[in-house]
Amino acid sequence: MIPLGSCTMKLNAASELMPITFPGFAHMHPFAPLEQAQGYHEMFAQLEKDLCEATGFAAMSLQPNSGAQGEYAGLMVIKAYHEANGDADRKVCLIPSSAHGTNPASAVMAGFEIVVTKCDEMGNIDVEDLKAKAEEHKDRLGALMVTYPSTHGVYEEAIQEITSIIHAHGGQVYMDGANMNAQVGLTNPGNIGADVCHLNLHKTFAIPHGGGGPGMGPIGVAAHLADFLPGSVMLEKAGGSKAINAVSAAPYGSALILMISYAYIKMLGAEGLRHSTEMAIVNANYIKARLSEHYGILYTGKNNTVAHEMILDCRDFKRDAGVEVADIAKRLIDYGFHSPTVSFPVAETLMIEPTESEDKEELDRFCDAMISIRKEIKEIENGHADRENNLLKNAPHTADCIINKDWNYPYSPQEAAYPIEYLKDYKYWVPVRRVDNAFGDRNLICSCPSIESYEMA
Repeated sequence: MIPLGSCTMKLNAASELMPITFPGFAHMHPFAPLEQAQGYHEMFAQLEKDLCEATGFAAMSLQPNSGAQGEYAGLMVIKAYHEANGDADRKVCLIPSSAHGTNPASAVMAGFEIVVTKCDEMGNIDVEDLKAKAEEHKDRLGALMVTYPSTHGVYEEAIQEITSIIHAHGGQVYMDGANMNAQVGLTNPGNIGADVCHLNLHKTFAIPHGGGGPGMGPIGVAAHLADFLPGSVMLEKAGGSKAINAVSAAPYGSALILMISYAYIKMLGAEGLRHSTEMAIVNANYIKARLSEHYGILYTGKNNTVAHEMILDCRDFKRDAGVEVADIAKRLIDYGFHSPTVSFPVAETLMIEPTESEDKEELDRFCDAMISIRKEIKEIENGHADRENNLLKNAPHTADCIINKDWNYPYSPQEAAYPIEYLKDYKYWVPVRRVDNAFGDRNLICSCPSIESYEMA
């Protein structure tokens, strides 16, 4: 389980990945003549149709290569639409303070001016502040960028009111599709009132994206924006009749990996896609229910539930025990888990998204690990463990560290390596001790072999 919040690291079936090895797809050049790539184009057409059905939109472009590129493409479509209507001055983009960091970056790249709107204490968009800002900028309002469910892991209950406010003041609504894993089959951006939405196929629709692998961020648009979808100088049929310039060199982006999402959708079908969404929400709320006695849950909806992810509040641990959220992340490695998202969207918190992929046994292992770590923090809080020399501050522990005869820590090797029963059967040994993240970020170190080593070889 890799419980990264807002990243939707779901499991990827071998049957979905198998088609990318087929030579007919894998060896096709992106600019091959249409008559030589009919199978590809049949797949494109079917995938676009399925994605339109899932999003409630009229048209889709498969060109953007990433979520951020999808954001940029969607905003450029909105900009072109305004210009075509004689509204070239509509360059103000409202962005909630809870937005993903790529949102303001994409808006600036697309030529918009950013105006930030507030969030309330529950993590929702402050509707009154949004209304005031929309009214203030009504003559120049171009767009709103909104994530649904919000980046805080809750459904914006006022989302339809929010989109109607923007439309009433002449703007368009761009929905960030990062959290579509909590929408598919239950609702969609079209129903909510969005005009454009990008889809992270490398999240919601099962393309693996670990290690910075290839992504796909296609955009869906309402009918009035279809003419502006990005075109291609290499493929006349790509894009709309008033197409914006290409955002990717290849007319269909990283086309090969579209096979994965195509297979995922076709094998699950409408019922399976809906069930995946439902289980993602159920799994998140199960984790919330188990952990809420031990950790504060930063944001919940009015029914005390979350959407498909949640934020654990770890901010008091630094004051009470000297434990930072990074210490919890390092200690989780000893328990065999990749950390959830650290300090996003709120500093000193953990954002957890289990996805629908994990069974109850795996969810329980993760919860048991988090509860055990909370007990270790409690030992520091009550003075039974040293604030500087403890299980969390020294994590992770390697095999070399555990078997070293010079063990000099105030806890046993067993407490360090096997703090919980399941680790006796499922132990992952981390290869290195703690890395100084900040030092590594500021001091680049080349790990390439020297020229001399090649000469000697």
